[in-house]
Amino acid sequence: NRLHATDVTSSSFRLVWPQLLSQDSGFYSLEYGPGGDPAARSTLQVPGAQSSLVLSQLAPGTTYEVALIPESNVHYFPPQRTRVTTLPEEISPVQVLISDSGPRSFQVSWAPVLDSVASYQVLYGPLPGNSAKLLQVDGSHNSTLVQHLAPNTTYLVTVTAIYRSGKEKSLSAKACTLEGERGQ
Repeated sequence: NRLHATDVTSSSFRLVWPQLLSQDSGFYSLEYGPGGDPAARSTLQVPGAQSSLVLSQLAPGTTYEVALIPESNVHYFPPQRTRVTTLPEEISPVQVLISDSGPRSFQVSWAPVLDSVASYQVLYGPLPGNSAKLLQVDGSHNSTLVQHLAPNTTYLVTVTAIYRSGKEKSLSAKACTLEGERGQ
């Protein structure tokens, strides 16, 4: 029963270790940082009664070296070490779908919806052409209705995820409106 990690995500993991100390017999020093970069290490003090801790705000797709050092005035416990690799960063959108096409509107939806995305921008315009329009969509939504379009026209639709970190990721799809009814 040793120091190990559970609940690993792209930015956090939970450390779990055997109960070696009590509230009265000492505390733990926890050192962690990306492997191979001693300057980037952080140290935390953890009360002796604790046997788990969540580390968050970590870099995605990174191997962290973790050392748990029991600081006891009663017994000597050797440090426990482990390595944990965070998951690669999830990206959005990886899929853009067009549905409910009519002569003057269509629905745009995308996936996945991630907590790390602050907002989405939906840019659409007829092909060929450069008269694109922009819709802003809240980061918790995964679809929007595009309206006031021309019938029987092909549109290029680009969905851009604006991450809280400032990064952006875009994905495009083509959409065709239906022919309008004659005589209108």
